[in-house]
Amino acid sequence: MRGERLSALLDPRDLDDSQQRLRAALADATTDAERAGVLTQLARLASWGDRFDEASSLLDEAEALAGESGEARARVLLERGRVVRQTGGGDAEALPLAWAAFETALAAHAHFVAADAAHACALLGDMEAWTARGLEIAERHESAKYWRGTLLLNLGDSQWERGDHAAALATYEAALAARARETRNPQLTEEARVGVARALCALGRSAEAVPFLEQAVRWVDENRYDGPEAAEWRSRLSEVTR
Repeated sequence: MRGERLSALLDPRDLDDSQQRLRAALADATTDAERAGVLTQLARLASWGDRFDEASSLLDEAEALAGESGEARARVLLERGRVVRQTGGGDAEALPLAWAAFETALAAHAHFVAADAAHACALLGDMEAWTARGLEIAERHESAKYWRGTLLLNLGDSQWERGDHAAALATYEAALAARARETRNPQLTEEARVGVARALCALGRSAEAVPFLEQAVRWVDENRYDGPEAAEWRSRLSEVTR
């Protein structure tokens, strides 16, 4: 199963269903490389549940099955980097693993995984440089286009955090345009929408921010979204409309 199809089985909002889909995919896999790929995603799922020993064990199993598959080996490296970061190794120890995943995936023409690895490297190291690398892949290869919105959203957050609100606005707007064409992880679309609103407010354009916040809150209500952002978005809307 290729990169984007495999990753689509994961839903951070529904871990139980994700587990069932991945276990079904593991049972249906016909090669060791396919099994290795699924195991890396089961490891990611375990990490989301803070079950890091289980994640490491699954990655050991995946590594033993990956063989010569560049995509499978890249996924093992990428998920090991994520586990290392979360278990005390920090960014400095995780970055070389994510970087190796990027290079391995690129050599294997596994562009979805390469863009994912660039996204991970951007969070761990040089945000601007790695975002540019990821965007180049996402713009050139249809299979990696999913990552364009995520890469831009993270860059916008970085620009916002350092106080460059004008740059953040442009980046959030680009992220929202990219996310509008995606159906996976719809909360990311709303995060980009709220990013636009937040930047507009910081630039003294609060009236323009209102429709963006209203739409985000409407999405929360319609989808019964109970993520931690929901209360924050309601609060922001109340602040700009009072």
